[in-house]
Amino acid sequence: MTESKLTYTQAVTELEAIVKEIENEDVEVDHLLEKVKRASVLIKYCKDKLRNTEGEVKKVLSSIEKDNREEQE
Repeated sequence: MTESKLTYTQAVTELEAIVKEIENEDVEVDHLLEKVKRASVLIKYCKDKLRNTEGEVKKVLSSIEKDNREEQE
């Protein structure tokens, strides 16, 4: 799945599966680096998604507060 079509939930689910495989030692040593690299990409994606969402939420809340102040004036 490409990152452009990846959702936050899908990324977290995939990341959890990778962590579980590594913790349970289900991943072969030959594939460990590949899994760790993918986990790194997923972590970055999730962090970016959370950061962007936080910024958008702050903008919306700020707009609501501004509207409320204007109504009170």
